[in-house]
Amino acid sequence: MSYIRLEKDADGIVELIFDQPGKEVNVMGDEYAEAMPRALDDLEAMRSEITGVYVRSGKPGQFFAGGDITMMLEMNLDPDDEERAEMLRGIIEAKAPLRRLEALGVPVVVGINGPALGGGYEIALACHHRIALDSPRVKVGLPEAMLGLMPGAGGVVRLVRLLGMQDAVGLISQGKQLNAAKALEKGLIHGLAASEDEMAEQAKAWIKANPQARQPWEEPDYRIPGGDPSDPATQGLTYFGPVNVMTQTWGNMPAQQVIMAAVIDTARVDYDTAHKIEARYFQRLLLDQVARNMMTTFFVQMNAMDAGASRPDGIEKTAVKKLGILGAGVMGAGIAFNAAKFGIEVVLKDLSQENADKGKAYAASACDKSRSIDAAAAKDILARIHPTASLQDLADCDLVIEAVFEDRDIKATVTRETEAVLADSAVFASNTSALPITELAQASVRPENFIGMHFFSPAERMPLVEIITGEKTSDETLARAFDLAQQLGKKPIVVKDAPGFFTTRVIGQTITQGQMMLAEGVNPALIENAARFNGSPMGPLETLDSISLETAYHGAQQRKADAEAAGQEWNPGPEAEVIRIMVEQAKRLGQARGEGFYDYDEHGKKVSTWPGLKDLFAANGYIDIPFEDVKDRLLFPQVLEAVRIMEDGVMTSVGDGNIGSIMGIGFPPHTGGVFQCVNAYGVQAFVDRATELAQKYGEVFRPPQLLVDMAAKGEVFA
Repeated sequence: MSYIRLEKDADGIVELIFDQPGKEVNVMGDEYAEAMPRALDDLEAMRSEITGVYVRSGKPGQFFAGGDITMMLEMNLDPDDEERAEMLRGIIEAKAPLRRLEALGVPVVVGINGPALGGGYEIALACHHRIALDSPRVKVGLPEAMLGLMPGAGGVVRLVRLLGMQDAVGLISQGKQLNAAKALEKGLIHGLAASEDEMAEQAKAWIKANPQARQPWEEPDYRIPGGDPSDPATQGLTYFGPVNVMTQTWGNMPAQQVIMAAVIDTARVDYDTAHKIEARYFQRLLLDQVARNMMTTFFVQMNAMDAGASRPDGIEKTAVKKLGILGAGVMGAGIAFNAAKFGIEVVLKDLSQENADKGKAYAASACDKSRSIDAAAAKDILARIHPTASLQDLADCDLVIEAVFEDRDIKATVTRETEAVLADSAVFASNTSALPITELAQASVRPENFIGMHFFSPAERMPLVEIITGEKTSDETLARAFDLAQQLGKKPIVVKDAPGFFTTRVIGQTITQGQMMLAEGVNPALIENAARFNGSPMGPLETLDSISLETAYHGAQQRKADAEAAGQEWNPGPEAEVIRIMVEQAKRLGQARGEGFYDYDEHGKKVSTWPGLKDLFAANGYIDIPFEDVKDRLLFPQVLEAVRIMEDGVMTSVGDGNIGSIMGIGFPPHTGGVFQCVNAYGVQAFVDRATELAQKYGEVFRPPQLLVDMAAKGEVFA
């Protein structure tokens, strides 16, 4: 069985069918590179006998997945000049068959029966007419930027000429994936079909009706929609576009910068030259470390996660039909909305019916704010949420998530009360960000059915769930929690029980360093901007404001009380003193109260850093500290803490650590995550820099033995 089959019908229409042997989806790798030119040789040889070409997939529900990422990762990252030139020739040669297809001289139509992303949509763009199945499975777009890449098989050149520079750069740089209806609306496809048979009928009818079909840009009077770079109407994009990209990405995302340049430069020249320019820009990103980081984490490791790499083997997959949620606050209500959106019946329990109803009202508001949920869908979602104050309503739930206050006694009480009405087989999950699961499970009569499921706020939008196993948590319980997370559309990472688990321990390091530098007299603007230059979505001071200084203060007071109760001396660090001063002395409690390290407007929007910080922490003036040191003091402690967590055996999966750090706590995505960051930096170089920082700023920067040993052996995280 060959990758590409050619089947001619009685009307002279040839079906070009992609059906890669041994693969669930078609990919643009070595087999494609061998098969596609041969198929074009055959089509050109029979040119006088054919009236058109219908391009489709031979795989049900799957069109074409795009480039072979695994093959790209195996390429030499630092080729010499000769190797680089050979690579460029290979890229240009790989583009040639699609150029031959669109210039065949007969109408070419594509039928898209599933995802047409990346290389798959680039194939579609080389066709004169595009029809898609009107199905939820169909996704159309060029998402390469999400992996640090750009389209390299003509996607930039053709989309710019199809839509214009402005629309093309938005779709490509943001890696947008559109459903069939939206793709039709945006002009990425020309028509929809209810079935694959109807799609074939439409395609062949169009071929017969348009015997002289060719690409729009081949027409004599063609102009790029909206104008080319010399047009006054495009000057805003060509002049300010690159600046805006640098501002938005802080220079950390080469793909967006290169895509902007490729869009503008390919629009300046003739069609064939544009393809050569695109090839050069594609090669630039293919050899970029950031792309390697993102391909490793967001493709290889993400696919492994989705396939259940951290899920126990040999346990049948389950689905929750009825989910109980304890606590109808923002977290509980967000989980309830998320579950109902995915078709799960939800019992939302709180102390009073009024509180439970408020939780459902939160879900109603979320429906109203969503552009993808119409009135009928909202009605169905809300009908699945059953607010209640009665424990008995939880009796037939498959799984219950406790989302009450972070208080051991309260959690113990609701655990005992709820388990009394649940079936013996039901799973009880605690949504906690730091409290030890084994300790919380002491209140359970079925600790083997007790597990942690740490959702992130807002729960309906944040993609990660951190699953924590206690000492007695069974594999069956872990599998069921993992399955629920995926059922909710989340990415589950799995860690063992320990104070702070993984995400809280890691993010806590950068928050602590931010406060320590403030206490030392470092300019808060320098601290916050260093975080942004690192690629973090917000600085440590803003992060603590959003969490709440008041909450952090009460946590410190609880730790003080615990130490005193145990007869131990309480020695708060500089970070605890910063919080005490802010809360007790300055009366600034965080974003929710409108005043923290920042001032906020009446809508909770950040205005500026609070001027009073200088009087409190740098009365004699801000100290001078190298900017690189500020950046590394925020980044390195997170990575080093992740390595310690790995060393302790709390986390065993490199992929879970990378994905969890990015999706859960906003670790800079261009690094590929906490462990890939070390690989890209160089393990020995990372150890050397950490040792240097330890000598200047303290033992928290001392590299763990695991990392030192890896450097000595020449190992990397894998």
